[in-house]
Amino acid sequence: MVSPVKMLAGREGNYSGRGKFSLADRCHMLNKYLPVKGPSIVDQLTTRAYVSQFSKDGSLFVAAFQGSQIKIYNAEMGWKLHKKIVAESFNWTVTDTSISPDKRFLIYSTLSPIVNIVNIGSAGTESHANVTDIHEGLEFAADDEEGYAFGIFSVKFSNDGRELVAGSSDDSIYVYDIEAKRFSLRIQAHTSDVNSVCFADEASNLIYYGSDDNLCKVWDRRSIRSKGKPVGILTGHLEGITHLDSRNDGRYFISNGKDQTIKLWDIRKMSSNAARAPISRNYEWDYRWMDYPFRARDVKHPSDQSVATYKGHSVLRTLIRCYFSPEYSTGQRYIYTGSHDSCVYVYDLVTGARVARLVHHKSTVRDCSWHPYYPMLVSSSFDGDIAKWEFPGNGENPILVNNSRPRRRRRYYNSVAELED
Repeated sequence: MVSPVKMLAGREGNYSGRGKFSLADRCHMLNKYLPVKGPSIVDQLTTRAYVSQFSKDGSLFVAAFQGSQIKIYNAEMGWKLHKKIVAESFNWTVTDTSISPDKRFLIYSTLSPIVNIVNIGSAGTESHANVTDIHEGLEFAADDEEGYAFGIFSVKFSNDGRELVAGSSDDSIYVYDIEAKRFSLRIQAHTSDVNSVCFADEASNLIYYGSDDNLCKVWDRRSIRSKGKPVGILTGHLEGITHLDSRNDGRYFISNGKDQTIKLWDIRKMSSNAARAPISRNYEWDYRWMDYPFRARDVKHPSDQSVATYKGHSVLRTLIRCYFSPEYSTGQRYIYTGSHDSCVYVYDLVTGARVARLVHHKSTVRDCSWHPYYPMLVSSSFDGDIAKWEFPGNGENPILVNNSRPRRRRRYYNSVAELED
């Protein structure tokens, strides 16, 4: 193992001629420094926290709550409140938020066909919809669908900030042109709610969608209009999909499922049609109020196309989210997720081992976000707490949690190993 002291001495002596660490050196130095100390409480409300997200550069942090409140904190200035937003077109809860690439605007969705866009760079801290600030409503329902009610579960800015992509409860996917103020594309892409959407890479051409029909689908915007169907389908989950996150390389992504698993996917393994092998399900179950049946926990999809599966956390009651750890500080070595058992789980991407379990909250952790550059993670829970976890900072590596049930490496392990290249 390379000594960190020798690496630091080499950097200071400029032995490599670069004058700085390479990406590989930086990840080697930082990827074991897990944010497990704490937590300290950023904020505490009396209503459920549904969303927690850092901006792309980590300077801003967004937390959204069931009680129509969205708070934006300045993470670089002592977590000072940057903007307090009272949501418009509110129905049940704020389901998702996204900050524009230039950090000027925030979009937020609720269980309605309207996504609102807010100028978060405006003066003043308070942003009450159409009282102190204009919250422009972007209508996703067609003109001939007046009165038709559906909700937006997931919404994201494109990387150029000109478009939005969204998934909804009407089984459809949307692409919305912000400048034209209309959706430019709508396709009934699944046979159930579309719970999550994300871009495959910076080019924003490939889009991943996950649905309650248990399928992940890959859509290419360049051929959607002409073909009207996805370029590929990935099968493996036994229950609905709650969240997706891309590795941003146009190849790999992960999904959280109501079958209590995270799955890693390589789109090179996708098929043109869904593998509809019969699955024996001799039980009735609803994740909104029931525990996952014990006898279903070891059932495997007969046509599973995933590269690896991660188990240990609990996906119940709400659309719990999962993510890759940051590229800058960890080389995306880890996967992390919220959980119904009030904890945050961190898994090793390659081995599948659970390396950390963060315990503090008293209720479901729906969302969590790892700072893109620092060993800092913030979790949000139905107990109303926004909690900040950091690296211990005492000069010692954190104690990693041994997996109580070692997992056998999958037959696709060689494909996973490519992720370390």
